Amino acid sequence: MNDVPAIVALLADDAIGAGREGDIDAYWAAFADIDADPRNHLIVADIDGDVAGTLQLTFIPGLSRKGTERAQIEAVRVGSAHRGRGLGHQMIEWAIGEARRRGCGLVQLTSDKRRADAIRFYESLGFEATHEGMKLPL
Repeated sequence: MNDVPAIVALLADDAIGAGREGDIDAYWAAFADIDADPRNHLIVADIDGDVAGTLQLTFIPGLSRKGTERAQIEAVRVGSAHRGRGLGHQMIEWAIGEARRRGCGLVQLTSDKRRADAIRFYESLGFEATHEGMKLPL
């Protein structure tokens, strides 16, 4: 819970995030919901007491693919001071390992099309753009 302000700062630390993230007060209820849900995990990478990275890992049951559970990786961020050192790779590999350990049949994620570097990063880890994602802001 003490890391929520630092996580929000990471989410807002680029041009896209700066335009959609906001006042810290809006995040406390969301954190409580994530924390209370055993299928959701909010991960923080700590380097020398500094919140250096974060991601959310959610396990989703489903009927498709023979009832397989899938893991959804969201809100991946590495602080600008820690980029280029392999932390993002370690975080994603950890999430994939957790999905395997749990028996998931699929790991999925989305990335904003404007994040070309992030897309290249995910592709370098073996992710493929096999589907066209769509969103409807409410």
